[in-house]
Amino acid sequence: MTAKKFSPSKAGRAWQRMLSGRRLDLLDPSPLDIEIEDIAHGLARVARWNGQTHGAHIFSVAQHTLLVEAVLRKQSPRVDHRVRLAAMLHDAPEYVIGDMISPFKAVIGGSYKIVEKRLLSAIHIRFGLPAILPAEIEGQIKAADMGAAYLEATHLAGFAETEAKRLFGRDPKLPAITEKDYVTPWSAGRAEKQFLARFKVLLG
Repeated sequence: MTAKKFSPSKAGRAWQRMLSGRRLDLLDPSPLDIEIEDIAHGLARVARWNGQTHGAHIFSVAQHTLLVEAVLRKQSPRVDHRVRLAAMLHDAPEYVIGDMISPFKAVIGGSYKIVEKRLLSAIHIRFGLPAILPAEIEGQIKAADMGAAYLEATHLAGFAETEAKRLFGRDPKLPAITEKDYVTPWSAGRAEKQFLARFKVLLG
């Protein structure tokens, strides 16, 4: 007996209703249905590391994206504000699809990545960024993302420094006061507000 192929038309509802009232189609997302308030609200309530972190609150994806942008500023002080905005939005699709840990992404394969890339392209277009970023910028953001992951792994997720270095690379060496604030989990309300505030600054 052969397995049936996945058919989007037969899969039922493929859109999510947002608190803004928008209905975002996951299979064919429109930039017109994307609102930054929905993104901030959702990301502030999605846990990094599947919630396996120390602290009174989850370490949210919203806080992670702010940490990534801070690491990017440290690594590339003169980088354009649009690149910083792209760094802040690099995990924005997770406001719809959640944060899936890398090992599980590897198990699922390409389908997840296709949906994720479509959503990210629509988000980029909505906020005036290229649908697909140049490889050089992708590399800068990825390096900052790995630096943030190193800090989260060692401060919050129970990794030894040697293991974190092997998996995520080097410590990005943020200023001590900045590092302490960004790796202390915030409440959802604070994460949402700080995400929106930083977005407005970067958008100009």
